[in-house]
Amino acid sequence: MKLVKAAWKLLVAIKDGLVLVAMLLFFGALFAALSARPGGKAIGDGALVLRLDGALVEQPSEPAGLASLQGGGNPREYRLRDVLRAIDAARTDGRVKAIVLDLDSFGGGYPAAIAEVGAALKRARDGGKPVLAYATAYTDAGYRLASNASEIWVHPLGGTLFTGPGGSQLYYKGLIDRLGVDVHVYRVGRYKSFVEPYIRADQSPDARAAGEALYGTLFTQWQEAVHAARPRAQLAGFLTAPDTTVQAANGSIADADLHAGIVDHLGDRTAFGRRVAQLAGSDDSKPAGNYRTIAYRDWIAAHPLPTGGDAIGVLTIAGDIVDGKAGPGSAGGETISRALLDGLAHNRLKALVVRVDSPGGSVLASEQIRLAILEAKRKGLPVVVSMGGLAASGGYWVSTPGDTIFAEPNTITGSIGIFGILPTFENALAKIGITADGVRTTPLSGQPDLYRGTTSQLDAVLQAGIENGYRQFISRVAASRHMTTARVDEIGQGRVWDGGTAHQLGLVDRFGTLQDALAEAARRAGVAGDGWHAVYLEKKPGWWAQFVAGLNRDDEEQAGEQTGGDVFAHAAAAQRGLLARALGDVRRLATGGSVQARCLECGGLGATTPAPAEAHLRDLLLARLGL
Repeated sequence: MKLVKAAWKLLVAIKDGLVLVAMLLFFGALFAALSARPGGKAIGDGALVLRLDGALVEQPSEPAGLASLQGGGNPREYRLRDVLRAIDAARTDGRVKAIVLDLDSFGGGYPAAIAEVGAALKRARDGGKPVLAYATAYTDAGYRLASNASEIWVHPLGGTLFTGPGGSQLYYKGLIDRLGVDVHVYRVGRYKSFVEPYIRADQSPDARAAGEALYGTLFTQWQEAVHAARPRAQLAGFLTAPDTTVQAANGSIADADLHAGIVDHLGDRTAFGRRVAQLAGSDDSKPAGNYRTIAYRDWIAAHPLPTGGDAIGVLTIAGDIVDGKAGPGSAGGETISRALLDGLAHNRLKALVVRVDSPGGSVLASEQIRLAILEAKRKGLPVVVSMGGLAASGGYWVSTPGDTIFAEPNTITGSIGIFGILPTFENALAKIGITADGVRTTPLSGQPDLYRGTTSQLDAVLQAGIENGYRQFISRVAASRHMTTARVDEIGQGRVWDGGTAHQLGLVDRFGTLQDALAEAARRAGVAGDGWHAVYLEKKPGWWAQFVAGLNRDDEEQAGEQTGGDVFAHAAAAQRGLLARALGDVRRLATGGSVQARCLECGGLGATTPAPAEAHLRDLLLARLGL
């Protein structure tokens, strides 16, 4: 009888699970069908609300499974080209009475992406469109955007917190030694610092010198851009003596900001809302501080990408370059190459633009993508590379087939070098009384042996392979850039460059945005004027991703909702991000099984929010610890 009851309970559980899955499939399909309806929500007069409560990215990651419904562990991401399209469309549309830039929970982005959005906001402001920015506390990236606004508001108990690029990087050598883990590193490039956290307790002199040069240039560019957008802002005191500056204002950062011309108004969200309502109108039946809004997602839906004229393909290589298949936000070698080959077969493309926004990753996957791009060249298509915020290491490897390379002055690129990491655990096992032994028939039998360590012969073979990979890397760059391999080796060695310096060195050809690269590709293909449109060779979001996005979308009409925090809250968020990145470092050490062309310095220059995968690891750990 007990067996029958247990079997019955199992059958009921299976039935309930199938019903749940069926309901999710039904409602997901229904949502996708409704979302696909032409026209969408009618756009009325109001303020276009850009509540950027997440990071600016080239390609947002797709929510993963049922965990995506939990919300908190999945940082939001905003596609750069969508934000630019929204701002540019609003600039000349009379229905948009103002653009509201809500930066309370802004997650940042790479300097080039921030600069491009800032330029779009400035175009709107210069065209007569009111642009109003609000935050409780502004970070560097947030203020870089806000400086282009007509009016900058800050909460009276908030203020600005300018830190400049840089900060601490965790080093695990001491922990690794205490655990008895042996980390075998094979690399070429004196500046290839990605491996340093695993083999050093501090930063090497070469890595420090390169980092100081890169960060110094980017910080100078930030200051110049803010000054150009807002000449009256007196930043010097906040950058060189923030303690003295704030103490002179009796500890009120907001008052110090106001006095220095960094902000225009102090006020809470209700006061800010009343100001926006003067421009956009309000609804008397709603709470104080409300104003008429145009939701960002509705605005984007009302302004789809153009489809007229000849097709210019755009291949997006965004995020870590990994072997095999990967979803959006990561560049799987198989996924990206297949998308391009299918696009070449099924679309009548006139040219190809390769949009790169990646710190690199697997050399094997990078080469797979490069070979696919060469197929476009074999078909006679002009190939133009457009570097976004980041095109370093493997990101540069995949750029080498380009006929011409566009970048921004603050693009992060270079890092021409490769490495491999292999941990073994013979000493860790010996600490708990476990040893390993066996028979070997050749010097490589059982190698790499995680239990007994590597042999000198294997170490020599792997290092030789890395050196051969580096020779191939600099040979590809030399052929692409019309340099000698000796010259590429001189400016390579794993060193990271800003776009301006890379242009001087000949690693990029021209400054320009993705639109500039598209226009150049069309010109090279003989397409006259604006008789072209971009075709993005990427998988469109599935119904599940659309379903989750609909559940998690902001209620942008609730303009008075408080979403951010003061400078202490931003500091706490930074600490949570540091934990997430540390867990990501551990994951990379344990799973990085292929030869890598990846950039370490690049990680601290982009979004302040961690990558979704790292945030998920952090949340799992904190949940397990009951925190």
